[in-house]
Amino acid sequence: MPSPVPAAPRSSRAVRRGLRATALVGALLVGALLAGALALGRETAPPDDARPPADSPECRVTDLLVPPCGAWFGAYVRHDKPDLEEKVLAYEKRLGRKLDIVYAYHDMSTDGLEGQLVTEQERKVGRERMLLLSWESKWWGGTAEQQPRWTQISSGALDSTVIDVQARRIKEYGRKLFLSFDLEMDTRVPASGTPQEFVAAWRHVHDRFRELGVTNVVWTWTITGYPGNNELFPKLYPGDAYVDWIAYDRYNYYRCHDTEWESFARTQEGVHEWVRRNLSADKPLMLAEFGSADDPDRPERQAEWYEEVPRVVKKLDGVHAALQWNWRDPGPYCDLSLARESSWRALRKAVADPFFQQNRPW
Repeated sequence: MPSPVPAAPRSSRAVRRGLRATALVGALLVGALLAGALALGRETAPPDDARPPADSPECRVTDLLVPPCGAWFGAYVRHDKPDLEEKVLAYEKRLGRKLDIVYAYHDMSTDGLEGQLVTEQERKVGRERMLLLSWESKWWGGTAEQQPRWTQISSGALDSTVIDVQARRIKEYGRKLFLSFDLEMDTRVPASGTPQEFVAAWRHVHDRFRELGVTNVVWTWTITGYPGNNELFPKLYPGDAYVDWIAYDRYNYYRCHDTEWESFARTQEGVHEWVRRNLSADKPLMLAEFGSADDPDRPERQAEWYEEVPRVVKKLDGVHAALQWNWRDPGPYCDLSLARESSWRALRKAVADPFFQQNRPW
């Protein structure tokens, strides 16, 4: 079966997942205790009948694509670049609704669709949906010498060949989109550089886009969110002036990483509390990737996991987008896609909740 991206990014994703698993195993107990200790003080969202309807003036989407009265629902749908629209439409048909956000990945190669922001297929799905583009400082399938370094980016050495090219493409696209530069960068320290070097690279890309008049990017800083990397996150944060949304990727890996089963609430609540207390009290938050492994011994367990989603997200102050990861990670037991019809039915019901029925800006 084809991979969602070429062989090189798939293996890089495996490295990220492996590093995250190491942090996860050692930090599960700490995270659980933190979530439990803070649960009593957690604010809860107003009841559904107390929220204004999505078409009310106070629910109008902001310039940073924040829906004040609820949350967007999106997904990473497994695709090869030329068939993105086909795969998105098939996912939506099975889910029974249109996605608000479609997630796609790109590298920093200089030719081909992998290094092209925004592709023709992305333009097509973007006519009625928003895009979240993850732009990684890698050259998938390139040589070691071709791999971009954070120091190269911050120095401006890649401006004319890479940064400016993509900035102009995004500017020409016109519509606002979410852009995440080097998602899960906490798994790449120190192999790719220091936190300070990452921050310098992020700020350079941000400033270069601004210099070129690119005003349709919503800057989305995406971390793993695992407690074992908590010490790193503040060092990797570029600063409020350079970040519009904070995002994190949390999963119930179960046998994929040989851990105990975690409910949706347990995967999300601890990191949410930590981000709010240590990074930002008011930035909009995004669950950029969420999903669950299957439990073949208990076939309904994955469905029960997804049934939690609306109840939990409503309690997470400031979470205004949630994107399901409907594909697999490398390794045995690591299929994180919806495993059976009961899981589809549970997610279908979850995202039919009015909280996820917000008026898109186009």
